[in-house]
Amino acid sequence: MLDGFGRKIDYLRISVTDRCNFRCQYCMSENMTFMPKSELLTLEEITLIAERFIGHGVRKIRLTGGEPLVRRDMSDVIQRLGRKVNSGELEELTLTTNGSLLSEYADHLAAHHVRRINVSMDTLDPDKFSEITRGASVDQVLAGIAAAKEAGIKVKINMVALRGFNQQSLMPMAEYCATQGHDLTVIETMPLGDVGADRKLEHIPAEEFIAPLSDKYELRSIAHKSAGPARYMSVEPLGLRLGLITPLSNNFCDNCNRLRLTTDGKIFMCLGHNAHVDLRAAVRNEGIEAVDRLLQKALKLKPLRHEFNAQLDGSAEILERHMNVTGG
Repeated sequence: MLDGFGRKIDYLRISVTDRCNFRCQYCMSENMTFMPKSELLTLEEITLIAERFIGHGVRKIRLTGGEPLVRRDMSDVIQRLGRKVNSGELEELTLTTNGSLLSEYADHLAAHHVRRINVSMDTLDPDKFSEITRGASVDQVLAGIAAAKEAGIKVKINMVALRGFNQQSLMPMAEYCATQGHDLTVIETMPLGDVGADRKLEHIPAEEFIAPLSDKYELRSIAHKSAGPARYMSVEPLGLRLGLITPLSNNFCDNCNRLRLTTDGKIFMCLGHNAHVDLRAAVRNEGIEAVDRLLQKALKLKPLRHEFNAQLDGSAEILERHMNVTGG
């Protein structure tokens, strides 16, 4: 699949639920209103739509949320899509999770061809972790990560950079990841949804955030690539592979290769735009064949770049939808 700018689209992110057992302050407000179950894609709809995308050239699928593992039929979603990896139709099935339920799910993930996962964890400090998540336990997440590692799943830690909050947490996190053999990716916060915070105050460029690492270690750019937009470097002699996702300070849209399927069945062509097509309505009213027509429309609508910088400086309106709806 090629979009209107000639970019190859082979990566689909599927948000399987907007619900989450955490309330991370940069992601959602404290008192969220979630979608009724009838608006969510069913297990069968997720599978059928994913199969249609695979037929059109998608080779990598990431399951996201919300917290994907809180969905009651998530075991079945993983099992059905894992068969596509086993058959060779799909190169990779991955997951982004807060890690709190990994102790329960790690073996199931590994058994159904999930070889690597991303775990969102912004600090190892128990008090700060509880503060940013509004009450969650970092020990529960660490236990889940250990279970995933024991099951043979490669873990990458995603750390959102927040000015004045977790800058002092970077060094302990980097050393923890290096010791455990996990990659670490630092992500700039993005202006999505009203979370009751001033986005300009919390945003910090990734290069500024990682300055303490530069002071103590040697950072070298490396050629490693994943399915996502991160650029990578090695941190020596620590032995850490560090990724940076920099939507505001170092735009990466020229190489965008992904579409996003939301919890309620909409395809968003860009995280930073509202343009979308409604697959759920089409599938329920016209049948699964409607996906083919709308997919071509989606590719034509995919914009060249997001507008996060304009949203952050106030010259464009911040998008109303929260990250948990669109998927990380």
